Amino acid sequence: MKYNNKMKTSKKILLDTNFLLAPYQFKVDIFSEIDRIIIAKYEIIVLDKTVQELEKIIKNQKGKDREAAKFALKLIENKKPAMIKTNNDRGTDDIILDYAVKEGCLVATQDKDLKRKLINQNIEVIVLRKKKFLAIANEKGFE
Repeated sequence: MKYNNKMKTSKKILLDTNFLLAPYQFKVDIFSEIDRIIIAKYEIIVLDKTVQELEKIIKNQKGKDREAAKFALKLIENKKPAMIKTNNDRGTDDIILDYAVKEGCLVATQDKDLKRKLINQNIEVIVLRKKKFLAIANEKGFE
């Protein structure tokens, strides 16, 4: 994993399932983009449920979605983010929201509803803009 050492503060960045599909779908290098926008040392994290969701897409979908999920799993394998184990049946978005509030981490997602909930809790959200670069959304109304 590459770390950006511009400052000593360490941040956690939680990647949502749909965000991990973006590199294949939009040909965006999300990791170099995160390096560009985060001026602190950081750690990439992924929920075990996210991996399960990607595996489910591969099993049940066809075409570009399936290929995007395969690519996302390869990214996880190559980048080796910290894996957060979840042992409950709650929805992934609820787990992400609770974890982000508890840990104060950033969340990378394209999910509009989740984005709104996170911003309402004063959690910074990394989003894809114009299908080619990342930005941080941290204000209500910035979607």
